[in-house]
Amino acid sequence: MHSAPLKGIKVLEFTHAVMGPCTGLLLADMGADVIHVEPTKGDNTRRLKGFGTGYFWFYNRNKKSLAVDLKSDEGIQLIYDLVKEYDVVVENFGPGTMDRLGLGYDKLKTLNSKLIYCSLKGFLSGPYEKRHAMDEVVQMMGGLAYMTGRKGDPLRAGTSVIDITGGMFGYIGILQALYEREKTGEGGFVKSALFETCAFLMGQHMAYASQIDYEIPPMPSRVSAWSIYKVFDTKDDSKVFVGIISEKHWVRLCEVFEWNDWGSDERLETNNKRIDERDWFLPALDERFKAFTKQEIIDRCDKGHIPFAPISQPEDLFDDVQLNEGDSLLDVTMPDGKTTKLPKFPLEYKGTRSGIRMNPPKIGEHTAEVLKELNIDDATIAKMVSEGIIKMK
Repeated sequence: MHSAPLKGIKVLEFTHAVMGPCTGLLLADMGADVIHVEPTKGDNTRRLKGFGTGYFWFYNRNKKSLAVDLKSDEGIQLIYDLVKEYDVVVENFGPGTMDRLGLGYDKLKTLNSKLIYCSLKGFLSGPYEKRHAMDEVVQMMGGLAYMTGRKGDPLRAGTSVIDITGGMFGYIGILQALYEREKTGEGGFVKSALFETCAFLMGQHMAYASQIDYEIPPMPSRVSAWSIYKVFDTKDDSKVFVGIISEKHWVRLCEVFEWNDWGSDERLETNNKRIDERDWFLPALDERFKAFTKQEIIDRCDKGHIPFAPISQPEDLFDDVQLNEGDSLLDVTMPDGKTTKLPKFPLEYKGTRSGIRMNPPKIGEHTAEVLKELNIDDATIAKMVSEGIIKMK
């Protein structure tokens, strides 16, 4: 049995790339009936290469595909008819696009007063709101790239963290609106944006900046709040991260590695004292860890209940014991027909996890099914296909 708390919620999703599809994925994984509306040639995200290769196939499982020409009057009318019966619209196209198509909130709410409309943009209301933005743009302007890279070398995070988090905020906003609708019977407009999402993630650093009289250093140059919180080289030319965030961790570290001299050294007896001694202490710690292999460090830290981590690559996650034995991976069929394992919604709900109901859809795979909800007969559907208004697989 899989979690499906949103079963019965019907969603029309006009999205591409990551942010919007992420919101739809979260809704779909939790049981909502999500229709991914795409052009008759298919969502361009399907054809991305390089780092975009996996976008469509990760963010569009458990969704149906409706392929329709939104530049045609007939295509727009189909959407109007569907909107009357649906709960949620999600969109993440450029500023003004949905309004130009006649699919903006002001129009659609006249068709369905209970409609919840989630708009995912680069910026919330304000001077920048008509700008186009992407994940990397706001990582640069929102301070995240500065904090991630080394001094003078800003570096974007290693995944689409702002797109994903912004999509999560969109999901949260939709849940709020659904809850309020239960009380009022009215829908509403929800907006999430990349830049403000990035600013929210920078909140802890902004609070830090308000308390100091010097420039905040990027993360690689920081003085950590923890005396030991870094990556160490090993005897077998590998690397392991070790973090000591309590005095109990420090005592256990000295015990499992048999560093009795440090365990009794008054200069190192507290976290703050170890930070004060970091100029000699950290280089000495580097050398001590180099006397152990990666596995020896992992085994000893595990024995001592000390926070540690191997330095993994994405490919390593396919075989991770926790993800596999903890039921955190789904078998998903990719466009080449091969099956791979991809992460589930990272939440346990009433003792269950989300599951796979549908693989990422083919272009127009569910067009006929969706149109039959409107009681459109086969002859009319065939005529619309011949006129290029819709596409079926």
